[in-house]
Amino acid sequence: MSVPTSMYGLGVDKRERLIESTRELLWERGYVGTSPKAIQERSGAGQGSMYHHFQGKSELALAAIGRDAEDLRARAEAEFAGPGTAIERITVYVRRERDILKGCPVGKLTQDPEVMADPELRKPVEEYFGWLTGRLAELFDEGRAAGELAPELDPLATATALVAMLQGGYVLARAAGSPDVFAKAVDGALGLLATKEN
Repeated sequence: MSVPTSMYGLGVDKRERLIESTRELLWERGYVGTSPKAIQERSGAGQGSMYHHFQGKSELALAAIGRDAEDLRARAEAEFAGPGTAIERITVYVRRERDILKGCPVGKLTQDPEVMADPELRKPVEEYFGWLTGRLAELFDEGRAAGELAPELDPLATATALVAMLQGGYVLARAAGSPDVFAKAVDGALGLLATKEN
């Protein structure tokens, strides 16, 4: 069944529909479960269009993963650069609305052996988490310098732990079938940070 162009907006071209459909399918099914046929059916684009814009599934998946990483990075940066103290901005980031039971669209790819075995597909995943950890480390360092956090706090280790908590929170919530588990993980992480305050 083809998808009407109007679903994506009249100004959206086939290349964009292919990327957006692949993003959705990767999030729902993973790389192996995202077949060229499924992409074509979801996007409403034919095989000719798909191979006109992309050499194959791998190149299309790379564009989709890169788009996911860019969007997540932009959203996080908007929160990190917002008003408030460093800890307040981090709190806004970790408490924001998420589709918890679907998981992180980039983080889920780390469990996909096909993606992790391909250096090109893995690269945007690795770069995104490297950026996120580094950016959080900067905020923790800022909070430490402002006296919000104890001077002995290790910004990079704390940032790494927070990213691990968020990704693990998705896993636990999916296992339990309840977003409440993720909320508890967030509360726990923020509680640990609070114990480091002056």
